[in-house]
Amino acid sequence: MNDDQTTALSLKAAYAFGIAKGLQREIDEIRQMVIEWDSSYDSSLRRGYIVELFEVSGVFDEFKAKHWSYGNTPRGETLRRRYLRIKKQYEDFLAGRGPEAGPVSESEDEEGDQQFAAEADLRDFLAKNLSRVEPGLRLYQAGERFGVEFAVEGGYIDILAVDKNERFTVIELKLGRGRNKAVGQLLYYMGWVDKHLGKAPCRGIIIAREIPDDLVLTVERVPGLQLYRYKLSVSVELVSPNA
Repeated sequence: MNDDQTTALSLKAAYAFGIAKGLQREIDEIRQMVIEWDSSYDSSLRRGYIVELFEVSGVFDEFKAKHWSYGNTPRGETLRRRYLRIKKQYEDFLAGRGPEAGPVSESEDEEGDQQFAAEADLRDFLAKNLSRVEPGLRLYQAGERFGVEFAVEGGYIDILAVDKNERFTVIELKLGRGRNKAVGQLLYYMGWVDKHLGKAPCRGIIIAREIPDDLVLTVERVPGLQLYRYKLSVSVELVSPNA
């Protein structure tokens, strides 16, 4: 199984595949769409639009064969239906026909699409809550381009932000353990931003659940680069006091 053959439909693979199939305009619309609900399922919503686009264009089977073999399994089919259902919920929400997010069954949540089941979901949450990373940090925006999965030559920046001093900040996310190779990738993105967007030099941040000692040692020798460890927490609130 290659790198983009994952349980959840890979948006990165889908974007590249769609562009190769002559769907550049539609892919750009999905990737850059401004999502107007306060839900943790932004990535699943984009996947719903991708599934519909590929099905209407008659290329979904080819995409699954090349990039999402899991989609041909019974559980993959469950995920497909879920993506489409979330898309419908969003459209109902925009039209005022229902709540912004309906209930999600436990069995479907177990398919790896919980709030932080993929780096894309962590990215979407942090992009809406950058002040949790650093006060004054905000998402970059220029015209219709936004700093979420920001396209550059050779890849996509997870989050491109601007700090309180108007300095570009490139954020690389790792759902699990941060690794040294993330530093090289981040430095390339930082160099691209310095060259093409100006206001050099920019800053770099790696956010991961685990930060190993070798990564800390590496980053200590790189000016303008910081490490953050994210932590998840859960709280409950009593709604019905009846015993």
